[in-house]
Amino acid sequence: MQYLEVNVKTAIIVHGYDDNHKEITETVNEEQYVTKLVAIERLQSVSEQYLLVTGSHGRMMYWEYDESIDSIRQKLEKVGVRVA
Repeated sequence: MQYLEVNVKTAIIVHGYDDNHKEITETVNEEQYVTKLVAIERLQSVSEQYLLVTGSHGRMMYWEYDESIDSIRQKLEKVGVRVA
């Protein structure tokens, strides 16, 4: 298993969907970033502001990170993840 080291703080947790297929979300206001080693298989997408990752019990989480998207790309490419 490969890991990505990144400083993150949780911004939004998606708990699932309601009867109208609308996301059930929880906004989190963490103040400090924490360093995590994240299994690359958990990554769903990377934007300029967020990493979208899978969590337990079918949850999805948007994590804010404190570096550039280019640095994330370089880290992924360094471990052999193909980025087009």
